[in-house]
Order: sequence, then structure tokens, then C-alpha cells
Amino acid sequence: MRSKNLSEINETNRVGVLTREGPKTALNWETVLPPSAGLDLSSGKYLKIWHGPQHPGVTGNMALELTLEGDIIRECKTHVGYLHRAFEKLMERRKYIQCFPIVCRICVPEPDPNEYLFAAAVEELAHIEVPERAVWLRTLILEMIRVAFLTMGLGGQAGSFGLGPIGQWAVTHRDYLLDLFEELTGGRVYHMYILPGGVRRDLPHGFTERLEEVLKKIERLIGSVEKVMFSNAVFKARAKGLGMIPSEWVVPYGITGTNARAAGVPIDIRKNNPYLVYDQLDFDILTGSASDVYERSSLRKEEILQSIRLIRQIIDKMPKGGPVRNKLPNVMNWKVPAGETYVRAESGRGELGYYLASDGTEYPRRIHVRGAGYTHAMVVLEKLAERQSIADLAGIMVSLQTCPPEIER
Repeated sequence: MRSKNLSEINETNRVGVLTREGPKTALNWETVLPPSAGLDLSSGKYLKIWHGPQHPGVTGNMALELTLEGDIIRECKTHVGYLHRAFEKLMERRKYIQCFPIVCRICVPEPDPNEYLFAAAVEELAHIEVPERAVWLRTLILEMIRVAFLTMGLGGQAGSFGLGPIGQWAVTHRDYLLDLFEELTGGRVYHMYILPGGVRRDLPHGFTERLEEVLKKIERLIGSVEKVMFSNAVFKARAKGLGMIPSEWVVPYGITGTNARAAGVPIDIRKNNPYLVYDQLDFDILTGSASDVYERSSLRKEEILQSIRLIRQIIDKMPKGGPVRNKLPNVMNWKVPAGETYVRAESGRGELGYYLASDGTEYPRRIHVRGAGYTHAMVVLEKLAERQSIADLAGIMVSLQTCPPEIER
């Protein structure tokens, strides 16, 4: 397996060369400020404030309890509970088909990997085959939503540093993709398109042509973002050297996705443990080395372009006809055979996994969701926030691409 570094991408990047002056020399707060343990608020030296639960640093509602010394964060504690939650227990009290309106809400901007994983877990226990064309359509949908999610995240990253226009551009181009999702599934945000046995319907006439038009618009957007964001001196000065994740953290803290790849660790389940038709697609694992906010943002920009190339491959290789869904038993009286399984996939945030146990009844015995946001927001964010300026906190949060419902599941 070969991973491709950002420095290699610069040679053939269609939207311009990524320049880098290297990480900025950051003040070593470890030597300036002592560890945060034992902060005495009564001394008047420290101030405790709440950041959130509504703020631009994360997709969803999550609060951070901050202890400040001046504008420097001395301690950061994550607090959740401001969203719809307890997804796992809600699903354990519903029939299998009734779980699909729930799973898509575990990450609102990127719901389809949750649909796929729950369907794949049920299919494995119930020994259900999926038609070939439906497998390709599932892969197409997952890459489309990845582009939509990463594009919105790129705009959020720019907005966290005051580059508001890019956020508006990004949301607009995400909406172009949501138009297509609405045409295909009937829903803009929650799709409930991937179900056990396949997908709900085939592509409408002319869909791939309209999709290609949107992909070209997003490619042009990336060219503009390259100039306005990644070549911006202020963004470079603030993002380089900020929120650096050492590669040694990746395994012990369970860091996955772009956050791990930006640290030089080539983790991508689509390559490491291929599923659907990813073993039939030509792509490399993109990695970085600096592992700061700038590097993670740069890598996500490249991953948008990579997913666009994958979508075009899927459209070219996908069978032109055939069934898209196999018949299921009566879903309101469906008893899935007893057993347990764990399935996983690569979401835009990293590894997403579903554990499903059945006792042979009409209801799941146990469901556990492994969301990438859990470790990234609960552990990594708290560590990265310490000894940083409060002005940089939103930028660090966005760079970790957290979905709070994955924590409150």
C-alpha cells in the first residue's frame, strides 16, 4: 500500500501549488505556565467561562468549561448533553426498520455512513445479499456526502479565523449537492436511502450529468479557496503550528481519519479494510506531516478533490442496469437471527463503527456506535486547548471535525 504525501500532491495539483514556509515558532507555554492541576479560582488569578453550547467551533451543540489566565486557556473540560441523545437505547427499543430515522441523526452533516453501517450489520446477521448495482450506488452516495461534509467543514475552518465569505461559498456548494440528494431520496439532510438489501431507488434520468456539473463547480470553488484561504498570510500565521497532534498520540488516543493522516499515519479503512467496491477504485491514502490546523485543512481540501475523482470512477465502472434492492421479510415482524457483528467504514471524520447484537427477536439486543468524534472531542480537544489563546479555540475545534451526537449517542 502506498500513501501519498501533500508534498507529492503539489507536483500535479490542478488548482495550484501549495506553498509552505514551515510551522511557525510557537511560544512554549509548557515552560511559561505550570501544569493546570490545582488551579485556585479564589486567588483572582484565573477566570472560569463557558464556551458554547452554541459557537462556531463545532457542528452541533457542545459546551467547553474553560479556566483562563488572561486570554490563555489553562484547563478545558468538555460538556455534552445539549443535543438529541441516547441513540443506542432508543434503537434497542425499536424494530430494526424503525431505527433508520434514528441512525442518520448521529451525525447530521454526514448521515449516510450511519445508514450504511446499520444496514450492513443487519445484512450480515440476517444473511442478506445486496445486488451489485446497489453496492455501487451505496459507494457513490458515501463519496457524495463526504464531499458535501468536507466542503462545509472547509468553510467552517475559514470562518473560525474570520474568513466569512469562504463559509458562504462552501455552504452554497454543499447545497448544490443537497439538491441532488433531494432529487434522489426526497430529503435534503436525512436521506434514509440505504436500507437492508440495497437502496430505495435507482438514479433518476440525467442524474449523473447533473452530478458532473456540480463536481465541476466544487473544483472551481477549491481553486478560489486555495487563493483566498491557503495563500492568506493571516490564515497561515494563525493556523501553522496550532493544534499539533504528535503521531505518538494516534494509537493510544484512538485518533483516526484526516486527524491521523495529517500526522503522517496512513489510516484509511477504505484502503486498509476495503468494503463495498473500494478495492476496485484507484486512489492513494493522502498523508501529511506537520499535523497542525493548516495541514489538516490542506489535507481535507485534497480529499475533496480525491472524492470527486472517485465519484467519476464509480459512475464509469458502475453496472448500467439491474436490481437495486432485494426483497425483505415483513419488516414490522422481522426477527433477525441471533448473533453479533461489528462493521466499520471511513467517514469524513474518521473511523465509524457499529456493533450489533441480536437475540433473535424483533428488536436489537444491543447497539453500540463507535464515532470518531468521541475521542477527538473528549480527549484530544481538551489536551490541545490547554496553553492556547481563547481566540484560537474555535479553529482547533473545527480542525478536529467533531459531531457531538457521536458523543451523546
